[in-house]
Amino acid sequence: MKRLDQLVFNNTYRQLPDVFGQAVTPIGLDNAFLVSANPEVAALLDLNPEELYTPSFVRIFSGNQQLAQFNPIAMKYTGHQFGQYNPDLGDGRGLLLGEVVTDRGQKWDLHLKGSGKTPYSRMGDGRAVLRSSIREYLASAAMSGLGIPTTHALAIIGSETPVYREQQEYGATLIRVAESHIRFGHFEYLFFTRQYPALKRLMDYVIDHHYLDLKQQENPYQALFDRICETTAEMIAAWQAVGFAHGVMNTDNMSILGLTFDYGPYAFLDDYMPNFICNHSDYSGRYAFNQQPGIGLWNLTALGYAFSAFVDKNHIESALEHYQVHLQQRYSQRIKSKLGLTLNDDSDSELGNRLFTILAEQEADYTLFFRTLSSIPYEALAEAMPKFEDIVDDPMALAPWLTTYKKRIKQELTQQTDLKRLEQMKQANPKFILRNYLAQQAIEHAERGHYEKIEALLHVLRDPFSEHPQFEHLAQQPPYWGKHLPISCSS
Repeated sequence: MKRLDQLVFNNTYRQLPDVFGQAVTPIGLDNAFLVSANPEVAALLDLNPEELYTPSFVRIFSGNQQLAQFNPIAMKYTGHQFGQYNPDLGDGRGLLLGEVVTDRGQKWDLHLKGSGKTPYSRMGDGRAVLRSSIREYLASAAMSGLGIPTTHALAIIGSETPVYREQQEYGATLIRVAESHIRFGHFEYLFFTRQYPALKRLMDYVIDHHYLDLKQQENPYQALFDRICETTAEMIAAWQAVGFAHGVMNTDNMSILGLTFDYGPYAFLDDYMPNFICNHSDYSGRYAFNQQPGIGLWNLTALGYAFSAFVDKNHIESALEHYQVHLQQRYSQRIKSKLGLTLNDDSDSELGNRLFTILAEQEADYTLFFRTLSSIPYEALAEAMPKFEDIVDDPMALAPWLTTYKKRIKQELTQQTDLKRLEQMKQANPKFILRNYLAQQAIEHAERGHYEKIEALLHVLRDPFSEHPQFEHLAQQPPYWGKHLPISCSS
């Protein structure tokens, strides 16, 4: 493990032409201090976790000191926001500081969010607030713990720098770690401004640094679009299975690596509401939970338009069709895992569809339902309704489905023991998710200088499938006031 100044950097993105972004120096925060740090993310970078708690770490990542290896850049991109093209986007409050290369040869972007104004800040102040930084920090850990592709967050730095949103808050920085920060919007920017040589350069860069196996394909750009469609399908299938609503699926928030990216007004489902809208600015429900697979297709279609300069349009249409098939296949696999089904049966689709209808009608707690189901032995399934008394409105509504489900599980027991089935189900059904009311409580305590709730959440979210009996209160249903909290885009 290394000290900060021993990390090896190879800032490849900075070597691209000036059209890709502008050099910017971070603007330091006042009286900065560490709020929380994640040693597991430090390990990704080969960084000694003890470095996270040093004064120099705070100085560097509050923007008050620069490592010699840094070469900060504000990236330029555009994108479609709520379906409308916006040409005036880019890193408005964040900087790509550099790219760390580990001893294993893996490359990680270091990005500082909340670093001050850039040429792309428009009317903004370039700052991030503690509230939104905590939300991204915890969500990154939660998604990583769930095994869902995501960016990571190394640490949060707080400060006494005042910033103004709906009210006065305090500035913070978040150190984001990701394999890449390239978005769909990077391609859109170069396409719509007709910078085709630069667009080709970007495609080559992505292949060389992230999808090297595609270089040998007959048409690498075609293969690149195919791969992005597939990784996007896999990401959204994982979202739908775990009950995650992103909230603002603009094309500038879509990663070319299929990473969950730019955590804003997100939410994990409490009650199962297919049409749940977590973003209080989404008046039309464009980004509602059940719309996410379709929005993924819409966004890939927009990306395909940018790729059409180098990829045949018929191939783009074929790849988009494959996206829908691939997403459905991956989603079905995940739901079967949640139900403990390993064999194939023609009735499985109907079994799942019927269950989701009941869960919606009964306003069942999505996470607790599946976790409880993971604890019920085969012999007890048909009479298991009382187990769900606090999870659904009317447990008896589950009786017919449980009887059918028990018959289906009987087939499974020809291939595995019941104990193994339940163990596997628990690895597909988390006990802990990041409920918005828990995040809000952690934020309110942090704003008063108390960070224990952040640390408790971080502990269980990094390992959400284990029991953690001392943190049972973090697995319970939210109080009525805490359900389906609408979240602002303000950050």
